[in-house]
Formats: sequence, C-alpha cells, structure tokens
Amino acid sequence: MDLGIRGRTAAVAAASAGLGLASARALVEAGVTVAICGRDEGRITAAARQLGDSAVALVCDVDTESGGRMFVEQAIDKLGRLDILVTNGGGPPAGTFGTTPQAEYAKALEKSLLSVVGMCSAAIPGMQERGWGRVVAITSSAVRQPIPNLILSNTARAGVTGFLKTVARETAGEGVTVNTVQPGIHATDRILQLYGANADPVTLGIPTGRLGDPTDFGQVVAFLCSEQAKFITGANVQVDGGAYAGLI
Repeated sequence: MDLGIRGRTAAVAAASAGLGLASARALVEAGVTVAICGRDEGRITAAARQLGDSAVALVCDVDTESGGRMFVEQAIDKLGRLDILVTNGGGPPAGTFGTTPQAEYAKALEKSLLSVVGMCSAAIPGMQERGWGRVVAITSSAVRQPIPNLILSNTARAGVTGFLKTVARETAGEGVTVNTVQPGIHATDRILQLYGANADPVTLGIPTGRLGDPTDFGQVVAFLCSEQAKFITGANVQVDGGAYAGLI
C-alpha cells in the first residue's frame, strides 16, 4: 500500500531500538527520510546503519523539554524541514503511591510530558505554515487503564494525552493531524526490564496469547502519518492485543 508520503521528512525520538526504531523503519520503507535520536552515539549510529541511507543519526537526550526541542531543531537543520514528528521516550521508574517519593513526580512529568511539549513546540509551527504535518505520539495503554506499579508513567502519559488532544483540535484546520498510539505489551527491552525474559502473555492478560511485534506497531504509526489518514486526528489508537477490557 502506497502511503503517499514518499519524499517527506520525519523525526523519530528515542529510536535506537524497540518501538521507536520499528516506527522509523516503517517510515523509511514508505519513502520517508528520517532523523532518529538516542543518547548513546554507538547505538543510534548502529540503528541508522540498519535503516540505510534514508536515516540520519542524532545524539540527543529527549528526557527534558529542552532536550526534546533540541532534537527537533537538529532534525530540521539536517533535513531542511520537518513534515512528520513521532514522539517517544523511555518511561519513568516503576513504583506505587506508597513507594514513590513526591520529588519523582516532577521528574516524570519533565521526562514524559514536557519533553513532548518541547518537541511539538519546535515542530508544529513549520507544519502549520506549510499546511501539512503529522504528529504521532507513542504513549501507553496505561492512559486508558492504569498499569499496577507504574504510577509515574500512568500520571505523565495521561497528561500528554490531554495536551495532544487539545493541540489536535487547534491545528486540524491547518492540515496538521495529531494522534497517539497506545502500545500494550510488546517484545521490547523495556518489557524485559519490567517483566523478565520469560514474560507470559496469558499471565499478562493478553487475549491474543502473544506479545506484540514491534514491526507491526511501526506500521500502525506509519499509517497515521499517511495521506489516507488525513481525516484522523485527536485519536488515541490502542495496539494491545485486546488487553484493554473497556468499551471506550
């Protein structure tokens, strides 16, 4: 399927591995030139090498508002313009209400909310001026159904979802769509950190009986960046193998 975005440019945050790298790969396959970032120069350079000549590696930490903004500014400098932004980043530490120090909440909001605000603030005005843009944020299924022992992530991801829903309505008339993709449990390093190498899909409550494939997830992100998805904005798309049990 031709997504109609060949020749476009994109920035994909935190894309040295996992869902970020899978999203960048799907965009490259659709004919998009992609700037990807990571904190470790060796890892992000290796990831860009995997993606081929259509990928540019940038060393940048997007755990802060200023870091998120810097990544987008560097991507624009390298690519000339930015048509597509995929926000992404590692989650805050695990913990419950009883075990999480109050000071950790501000850090989590900086990492998972304000960093996205920084990226969007740097990317969206240019999209508005040109009358075309796509923003896709990789968040979490925790936005719909909080995940036990992840109170910081549950709180910050909910905030970024509210921010992006608001931005989506404000920019819709200018050719810019803003959507979130809410992953459930996929076979990534983050999941191995949380659940161990022998994560059991049945025990984890995944009706499909298997962990998600990051490659499939990346294709969902790429579709939301497509011409065919131009009437989809403000949507929160869950990709979780049916794990979320609610009606809405």
